[in-house]
Amino acid sequence: MDPQAFIRLSIGSLGLRLSGTTLNGTKSGISALSSPCVCEIRLRGFPVQTSSVPFISSPEATVDNYNVASSFYLEESDLKTLLEPGCFYAPHACLEIVVFTGHKGGHCGVGIRRQQVGTFKLEVGPEWGDGKPVTLFNGWIGIGKNKQDTGKPGAELHLRVKLDPDPRYVFQFEDKTKLSPQIVQLQGNIKQPIFSCKFSQDRVSPVDPLNNFWSTSVDGSELDVEKRERKGWKVKIHDLSGSAVAAAFITTPFVPSTGCDWVAKSNPGAWLIVHPDVCRPGCWQPWGKLEAWRERGIRDTICCRFHLLSEGQENGGDLLMSEILISAEKGGEFYIDTDRQVRAATSPLPSPRSSGDFAALSPVAGGFVMSCRVQGDGKCSKPLVQLAMRHVTCVEDAAIFMALAAAVDLSIEACRPFRRRLRRSSRHSW
Repeated sequence: MDPQAFIRLSIGSLGLRLSGTTLNGTKSGISALSSPCVCEIRLRGFPVQTSSVPFISSPEATVDNYNVASSFYLEESDLKTLLEPGCFYAPHACLEIVVFTGHKGGHCGVGIRRQQVGTFKLEVGPEWGDGKPVTLFNGWIGIGKNKQDTGKPGAELHLRVKLDPDPRYVFQFEDKTKLSPQIVQLQGNIKQPIFSCKFSQDRVSPVDPLNNFWSTSVDGSELDVEKRERKGWKVKIHDLSGSAVAAAFITTPFVPSTGCDWVAKSNPGAWLIVHPDVCRPGCWQPWGKLEAWRERGIRDTICCRFHLLSEGQENGGDLLMSEILISAEKGGEFYIDTDRQVRAATSPLPSPRSSGDFAALSPVAGGFVMSCRVQGDGKCSKPLVQLAMRHVTCVEDAAIFMALAAAVDLSIEACRPFRRRLRRSSRHSW
């Protein structure tokens, strides 16, 4: 499998300080640095990102050199767009970081004024497209508005801006997950079959090893209940030889919570993501758990929460890796990214089936792991999956993320509101 080129632009080690006479006075016009400082990080063509900026109040204090406040992931087409000349007032694209004090918005109907401290700009240059690790900036720089009046920076910003290659494998389901589609790897205009996906909505057969995970049964007397719950869904991922290399199946049915007609956070549906047990042929090993429910509001969202199961224990300790809201109407992106998810990750993400070197999928190094883009309710979803190359040691590693992507996609449908049950007295009324 050949990866596609991606670049990771990371901004970190943020810190703000005042220098010279402005440290003890308000000549700089900055009178509220005791309040939280935030910055907006802007790059043309990408959503604005926001981060807090620690205030360095003493010479002994230092910035966190390992902190990553923001990351942008650029593919080849993004770089070409950024390097193209812009309009007359912005001929070159820039990374722009604007620092503010105070909070944006208002409280109890009273507007709260947000004061701009200063701006840092870094022009996009040809070195962005070299595909090599490079530190674009690292250190302190004056951003205060009054630096020309005092001869000293009224405010200084510390930051580190880096570019790192971040190659990815890109996969796509060629049809809806329920139609058991083929999964292809995308390489430009070339589509290379890699996996096949087999969906089943029936209960597993007695000879299926996955049967060991089921704890409930269904008989004819429960047909009415079946209309009010979604269960028995299973997806198997097969390699080109036809061998099953990963699977996902519902372990906790998707049912409406008491007093409503949708799957609520109080009782989410759940999937178990499994891979073949290399020590016991014909058996499956738990790897991850995906929970999903519907959040009601002006615009409904589907919340997907993924836990990594430590040491393959279904009911043992786990590690929260991602909790993402996806628009129920428009769809969206589920992802595992330790830069975008502010989580304490201290244990490695086990490789599902490799030589035994589980460090390959460690989130400790930080950064992007995977993403899955899906469509909303009632739309033909063909999940698009991106997987960081550094987290893949063999084909089976990629397969387990295809099973997770399939579970995310099916959760959008599983969380659709249920039809209201008719009263018995009204069924025969005229």
